[in-house]
Amino acid sequence: MTDTINRQSLRGGEFLIQESFPADTFIPEELNEEQRMMAQMADDFINNEVLPVNERIDHQEEGLMISLLNKAGELGLLGATIPEQYGGFGKDFITGTLLTEKVGAGGSFAVAIAAHTGIGTLPILYFGNEAQRKKYLPALATGEMKAAYCLTEPGSGSDALAAKTNAKLSADGKHYILNGQKMWITNGGFADVFIVFAKIDGEKFTGFIVDANSAGLTRGEEEKKMGIKGSSTRQIFFQDVKVPVENLLGEIGKGHLIAFNILNIGRLKLCAAALGGAKRMATVSVQYATQREQFKHHISDFGAIKYKLAEQAIKLFTIESAMYRASKQIEEKTHSLLASGMDYPHALMGAAEEFAIECAILKVYGSEALDYVVDEAVQIHGGLGFSEEYVPARAYRDSRINRIFEGTNEINRLLTVDMLLKRALKGQLDLMTPAMNIQKELMAIPDFGANDETPFATQRKQISNMKKGILLVAGAAVQKLMMALENEQELLMNVANMISETYLCESLLLRIEKMKENGIANQEHHDILNVYLHDASDRFHFEGRNALASFAEGDELRMMLLGLKRFSKTEIVNTKESRRRIAAKLIGENRYCF
Repeated sequence: MTDTINRQSLRGGEFLIQESFPADTFIPEELNEEQRMMAQMADDFINNEVLPVNERIDHQEEGLMISLLNKAGELGLLGATIPEQYGGFGKDFITGTLLTEKVGAGGSFAVAIAAHTGIGTLPILYFGNEAQRKKYLPALATGEMKAAYCLTEPGSGSDALAAKTNAKLSADGKHYILNGQKMWITNGGFADVFIVFAKIDGEKFTGFIVDANSAGLTRGEEEKKMGIKGSSTRQIFFQDVKVPVENLLGEIGKGHLIAFNILNIGRLKLCAAALGGAKRMATVSVQYATQREQFKHHISDFGAIKYKLAEQAIKLFTIESAMYRASKQIEEKTHSLLASGMDYPHALMGAAEEFAIECAILKVYGSEALDYVVDEAVQIHGGLGFSEEYVPARAYRDSRINRIFEGTNEINRLLTVDMLLKRALKGQLDLMTPAMNIQKELMAIPDFGANDETPFATQRKQISNMKKGILLVAGAAVQKLMMALENEQELLMNVANMISETYLCESLLLRIEKMKENGIANQEHHDILNVYLHDASDRFHFEGRNALASFAEGDELRMMLLGLKRFSKTEIVNTKESRRRIAAKLIGENRYCF
C-alpha cells in the first residue's frame, strides 16, 4: 500500500528520476460514458454548426462568432469546468481537456472559445475574490458575457513584465486610472470584459477586470493575419479609463502570478486543441489519399504516402498519451490540495503549477505535431493542397500561430530546463544523487547479467537509459558552466528536447502496457510504440551529442560521448513494415482511427 501511495504522488518533473507504472497512468481508453457523451456533443457541434460556416467565419461575418459562442454556451461548452456555485457544470479537468480537444477542430472558432474559457475566464476564477466570481463567472459560463485577455504590448511580448500600460489611483481613492495600449487581443472586437495587466505607478505589475463599455476604452481595427482569420484580433487602447478599485484582480504587484499561472493550464489546453485539429486533418489526409488516383492507383497504395499517413498517426497517438497522463496527474493533485483544505480555484491552479514542466513539453510538441500533420496534408493533396478551395490550406495557415501562442516554443523549451534546475536547487527534486550514480555506473564494468524476458522489458530499459543520458549531459553542463549555463540557450534547448522525448516515450509505453493489460492493444499499437521509440533514440542521441560538443572537448568529450552512446541504444526495428501496417489500418477505416 505504501508503494502505491508513493507512486501516485509523483511530483511535477519527477518522471525524470522515478519510475512510473501503467496502473497509475490514465489513458484515454478509460474515459467514462458521460465523458464520451459530452465529447460527442462537442464533436457534433463543431461538425454541424462550425465547419459548414468556416468560410463565413474567416470573412468575419457580422455577429456570426458571437452567435456560435452563444450556442456553445447553451450547450454548456463555456462553463463545463466552472464550479456549479458560479453557474457552471463543475466537470473535472480531464473532461475539460477532452472538450478542448474536440472543439480544437474548429479553426478560428476554436481560438475564440479557448480565449474566452481559458485566459479570459480563469483569472477571475483563480484570483478573483468572491464578489468578483459571483458577478462575472455566471455570465461568462453561459456566454452572456464574452472575455478577452490583455497582456501583450507593442514593446513587450515574451518579456511580459516590460509592459508600459500604467495605472494610477484616483485622488478620491475610488478608481484606478489606466493609460496604455495592448495588442494581439483575441476576441478584442466583441469582448464584454477584459483581463488587463498594468503597472500601478509605473512599477507594480497588477491585474484588473475592465468592463468593455468603460469610457476611454477603444478598440483598434481588426488585424490582417496569416491564419486564424476568423478570430477577432485587435489592439485595445486605454485613455484615462476609470477602473473601480473593487475590480483590482488579485494582489497589487502580483500580476505576474496571474499571467504565468494561467499559462500553465493554457499550455496543456493548447496541446489539446492542437490534437483535435490534427486528428481532423489526419482524417482529411487519409480520405483524400484513398480517393485520389495517379498511375492507375490510389495514392494510398504508394509507400511514400503510407509513410506520411502512418507518421501522422504515430505523432498524434504519442502526444495524446502524454496529454491525458498529465491531465490525470493535475486532476489527482487538485483533489489532494482540496483534501488539505484549499478551495477549488487555488487547488486547480496549484496542481497546474506543480506540473508546469509537463505542460510546457505538451505545448511545444503538441503544436509541432499539428504543424507536421497539416504540412503533410498539403503535400498529400499536392497542388490542390495549395488551393484555398480545399481544407488543408486554411489548416496550414491556422496552425502556425500555435508555436507562438502561450509563450513561444523557444521560451517553453528554455522553461522546461529552467524549472527542473530551480526545483533541484530548492530541494524539491533530487537530481544530484542519480546524477552522481550515473558517474559511478560509467566507471564500473557493465552488468552482463541475464536478460529480462518480461513484456516491454527492452522498451523500459531504453527509457531508463534515456533518463540517465539526460542526467549525464545536464549534470556535466551544470558542473562545467555553473551560472553561465543560463546564457547557453542552444545547449538548454538540446537538453529540453532530450527531456521531452523521454517524457513522450515513457507516456506512450505506459499507455500501450496498460492497453495490453486490458486486452485492447493490437499489432498497430505495438508498431506505433516501436517506431516512435526507435526514431526517438536517434533524435535523443543527436541532441545529446550536440549538447556535449558545445562545452566539452578532448578526452572528456570522447568519454561522455561513449556514455551517451551507451544510454541511447535501441533495438533495430523494421520501421517500413511497421508504418505500412499502421497505414493499412488507417486506410481500411478511411479515417484517423487510433
